[in-house]
Amino acid sequence: MTTLERLLSEHPFFKDLDPRYIKLIAECAREVTFKAGEFIFREGDPSNKFWLIRSGKISLEVFAPGRGPIMIETLGEGDVMGWSWAVPPYRKQYDARALELTRALEFDALCIRGKCDEEPKLGYELFKRFAQIIGQRLQATRIRLIDIYGSHA
Repeated sequence: MTTLERLLSEHPFFKDLDPRYIKLIAECAREVTFKAGEFIFREGDPSNKFWLIRSGKISLEVFAPGRGPIMIETLGEGDVMGWSWAVPPYRKQYDARALELTRALEFDALCIRGKCDEEPKLGYELFKRFAQIIGQRLQATRIRLIDIYGSHA
């Protein structure tokens, strides 16, 4: 088992995933580091990567004219960042900025989509897991919007 395979199999997002699929996914992964303050992506950017956060903190934000950036959610160790790689038109929905030094595993989404095309069961497993992430992000956005605008109704 390679180091990447071990890191993936230990991450909560890939818990109980077939080791054959871990091996395939590891072929699309690499370790990365983001400096504090660094933007990882911007809303509207092509979504050709996603990340598993190993350490550090990331702010997911939207920009509101007249208000500036609004933090939707803070991600940290064990979290997944980036779901829009799995849903056309494959565009980022938020800005992501490192709040502190952050280490992550980065995945090439084109590589992952290719693996999913070759192994539909892998695609189904990943989509089930990413559907949960999408739901969590929508709920976080909803709660943040209520916090911001709920008292003005």
